[in-house]
Amino acid sequence: MAAQASFSIESPGGPRTVTLTYERAGAGEPLLLLHGIGHHWQAWQPVLPILATERDVIAVDLPGFGASPALPEGLAYDLTSVVPVLDAFCRQLGIERPHVAGNSLGGLLALELGREKLVRSVTALSPAGFWSEAERRYAFGTLLAMRQGARAMPLPVIERLSRSAVGRAALTSTIYARPGRRSPEAVVAETLALRDATGFRQTLDAGRGVLFRDAVPELPVTIAWGTRDRLLVRRQGIRAKHVLPDARLVRLPGCGHVPMHDDPALVARVILDTSR
Repeated sequence: MAAQASFSIESPGGPRTVTLTYERAGAGEPLLLLHGIGHHWQAWQPVLPILATERDVIAVDLPGFGASPALPEGLAYDLTSVVPVLDAFCRQLGIERPHVAGNSLGGLLALELGREKLVRSVTALSPAGFWSEAERRYAFGTLLAMRQGARAMPLPVIERLSRSAVGRAALTSTIYARPGRRSPEAVVAETLALRDATGFRQTLDAGRGVLFRDAVPELPVTIAWGTRDRLLVRRQGIRAKHVLPDARLVRLPGCGHVPMHDDPALVARVILDTSR
């Protein structure tokens, strides 16, 4: 059963209360898991049991996604707001400097947490922020089309599509290399998460000018990219390696943009190797 944590964050208008939903499992050094835009903590379900054998795993719904409420008025959805929110969330749970793994938007947030020295290690799976302007426009246009499609479909249509491999591919092939492996229940849940995400548009708008161009010194950092990523194409991993020359760059053969579902064992091994 997912839990919630509420805590106070300073804003220009004074203190604001933020609430985040999270799932926690396992024991060991803490490991924070951050999903991508339009997703929810359940993106990590295939790897969570593996990671929990060695780590105290906290998979969180980012603000305005999944079951986490929108950010209160006065807090933006940019890095300067969301990174302190995640740091305060960890402190609320009594966690100091966790390892962190993130996918897409979550990968960008993970790298920023590393740059601020708020974590022990960083694993970034297809992180945002290493795009050209043309690649960014393509990714954002694709995400907006996915969101509009999810919002246009009544629930019975989503459920009907989810029952066949062809329908699951229609709903999720942009982010998975093997969409047919997804269960109907999971596909329905993540389509609804995309449809109902209150922070989607503000988060997308905040990312328009984002380029990650800073070092993450003195930390183990792994950048991993799926060879079949159709949203953030894998050449962005080469750019990431140029920006972060000390990082380990790992190929994820046969994986799409959300690789945790395409090859859970490989993704879990990459995260645990980095956090060791």
